[in-house]
Amino acid sequence: MADDYLVRIGKLIRDARQHRGWTQSQLAEALGTSQSAVNRIERGNQNISLEMIARIGEALDSEIVSLGYAGPMHLRVVGGRRLSGAIDVKTSKNACVALLCASLLNEGRTVLRRVARIEEVYRLLEVLGSIGVRTRWINDGVDLEIVPSAELDLAAIDADAARRTRSIIMFLGPLLHRMDHFKLPYAGGCDLGTRTIEPHMIALRRFGLDIAATEGQYHAQVDRAISPDRPIVLTERGDTVTENALLAAARHDGITVIRNASSNYMVQDLCFFLEALGVKVDGIGTTTLTVHGVPTIDVDVDYSPSEDPVEAMSLVAAAVVTESELTVRRVPIEFLEIELAVLEEMGLDHDRTPEYFADNGRTRLVDLTVRPSKLEAPIDKIHPMPFPGLNIDNVPFFAAIAAVAQGQTLIHDWVYDNRAIYLTDLNRLGGRLQLLDPHRVLVEGPTRWRAAEMMCPPALRPAVVVLLAMMAAEGTSVLRNVYVINRGYEDLAERLNSVGAQIETFRDI
Repeated sequence: MADDYLVRIGKLIRDARQHRGWTQSQLAEALGTSQSAVNRIERGNQNISLEMIARIGEALDSEIVSLGYAGPMHLRVVGGRRLSGAIDVKTSKNACVALLCASLLNEGRTVLRRVARIEEVYRLLEVLGSIGVRTRWINDGVDLEIVPSAELDLAAIDADAARRTRSIIMFLGPLLHRMDHFKLPYAGGCDLGTRTIEPHMIALRRFGLDIAATEGQYHAQVDRAISPDRPIVLTERGDTVTENALLAAARHDGITVIRNASSNYMVQDLCFFLEALGVKVDGIGTTTLTVHGVPTIDVDVDYSPSEDPVEAMSLVAAAVVTESELTVRRVPIEFLEIELAVLEEMGLDHDRTPEYFADNGRTRLVDLTVRPSKLEAPIDKIHPMPFPGLNIDNVPFFAAIAAVAQGQTLIHDWVYDNRAIYLTDLNRLGGRLQLLDPHRVLVEGPTRWRAAEMMCPPALRPAVVVLLAMMAAEGTSVLRNVYVINRGYEDLAERLNSVGAQIETFRDI
């Protein structure tokens, strides 16, 4: 039995090393051992201590073995099954994390309805709890109650949790109103290449915030004498940049104009929430936002974030790739219209119900039924644009969709440095994707998918794309180390199983 465990551990280490793109010699150098020792470990021919397993996991940035962790580590997928029935879209990941950060503005009680129970939310709750904010799940774990403390203890911040989420950067906007000096750990999240925070700094300096980054932390200092005296023009129409500017403007005593603002779904949800806090926001849904700030916010607020258009796109892609008829309910149609227009041009057979409102009373929803379709590659390339263009996070799903379409599709993911590279993991499952450069992939379809065992890409959307391809591939596939999927999706395997998929969560040890 012990020998069997050694073989299985060795296989996990080998898979993690290969996914990192390292040779055995490179891993040996990182560990301060020999290449032959690494070879013996990977073949299961050498005893290995927990300390060595931890060192290997740290070197490869991969959770080889998790002790005392209740969630799933791996997914076993029996593919080639058709989906059927109906599935609901959950509330927006990106809206929920923004609203958790925004709760720091409020001295009263905040209740958020139907919050997505995902790892990204859990990490933020750990951070909030560590600095003195009381949070608890209520109504049978469906809703979330947040009660701030009079004083925040930033010195006690859970740095490990903070570094596992990039959302921590949205603490800057609220905190600059609460303290003159504070420190935050560097932001983390998906491995998507270099992502500068300079656009955030350009906006927040106008509120007196100055940042020095040293020793793995942001050192923040606020000059109260500085405030916006003219419109803030964002140098990047980014979602989190816009949200940070909004959070800073919300408690600025005066009127702040934000230009070149994102009008994406999570930004609109944040604006609706700020209005519930008593902050007037003009221009919601446009690229110019005018915020009528209030210096003190102390209200009991109850808010329902809207559904997640990226999850909706994931579910539509699941139906397309598995050639299934599936109804996706509660789709925020305003934020998927471009994607559906492209799919219609490719030949997608679908229909939708009349529009109705989400629980926030503002976001328009439909129920969307997708049917098996013979798709043709689009004439134009697939590329993202700020809203109302094709959503940046929806681009990876078109890699799997293009793989089942007839012809060649060029996908240009110009925003992120690394994400297009991860899409070529589909080649392990029978795809024919050619990486032209770090931002462009040429996809040849149609694809005869085949089962495989592989490591999960370290980026959320490409990881789900690999899972969808496994669902389409005849046979049994294994996707290892799926924490990144749990960062953004609640019970995804269980919910896909409810409409006909066969996905098992398991751990090796």
